[in-house]
Amino acid sequence: MKSKKAIIEDAVNTLQLESQSILGLIDHINDDFCQIIDHILHCNGRVIVTGIGKSAIIAQKIVATFNSTGTPSSFMHAADAVHGDLGMIQKNDIVICISKSGNTPEIKVLAPLLKQSGNLMIGMVGQLNSDLAVQADLILNTTVEKEACPHNLAPTTSTTAQLAMGDALAICLLNARNFNEEDFGRFHPGGALGKRLYLKSGDIALKNQKPSIHPAASVKDVIIEISQNRLGAVVVIEADTILGVITDGDIRRMLEKHTNLADIKASDLMNPHPKTIEKDLLAINALEMIKENNITQLLVTDGGVYFGMIHLHDLLQEGII
Repeated sequence: MKSKKAIIEDAVNTLQLESQSILGLIDHINDDFCQIIDHILHCNGRVIVTGIGKSAIIAQKIVATFNSTGTPSSFMHAADAVHGDLGMIQKNDIVICISKSGNTPEIKVLAPLLKQSGNLMIGMVGQLNSDLAVQADLILNTTVEKEACPHNLAPTTSTTAQLAMGDALAICLLNARNFNEEDFGRFHPGGALGKRLYLKSGDIALKNQKPSIHPAASVKDVIIEISQNRLGAVVVIEADTILGVITDGDIRRMLEKHTNLADIKASDLMNPHPKTIEKDLLAINALEMIKENNITQLLVTDGGVYFGMIHLHDLLQEGII
């Protein structure tokens, strides 16, 4: 068992080597890279990304990133390609073939077949004199000096470079398409990330009760309305106009000051300047308002008219926080 110091040194050395492999790519962002971006932007088909071994895993990640940022893409395993999967490549598709050496048996078989099909073939490769580099129409150079593996065998810095080059492609394509947060939200509707990008304040308010009370209502009626709706607040309304809001905190503070409650009305308790948000604004905007104002409830309006209420707990339950 190595000492703690030795373990830390190994970890730091690995990260330094991998960071150097990424920085080394900067010198390889050239005319080929720009041409590849242009071809993909004007592609009427998909981007097919293929590889073998660890490069195949990187290819799958690049495909996932492409698809989620507006570039239609599919993964094809290089070994399966020569056993029928070549049929997935259509006339207008572009193929990115990933290989560190560019000389693996599967790649040597696949590369000339891709050339014969007439599809644009891009080689993401670490050896520029390899079979893949020679066959490719355009090159993404992911050469690294050595692997982080002490035996220079296990793909580490090389796959890091491939992954980073794929991200560089994806971000350049994203920016070129003016791909924005709304587009991102359409492709990520599931989970907390999606909700932050598409869930609206009105969507949450619709799930809640809509507590309201007349300004002349008694303290008892105010307490009953707050308790029944379980949102910790009630909106004071007259003729569809929001006059204010009363929270359970307002009730507690009132009880500390008064013992005779008979003459106290809702209008005496309310905060006449409640915080509101329009129903079409995102729930994440509601969260920002709640945080900024140090409150737990927020009124939702529709053109200024009372629409409903959001509680901080609603945002927690939806995974917005």
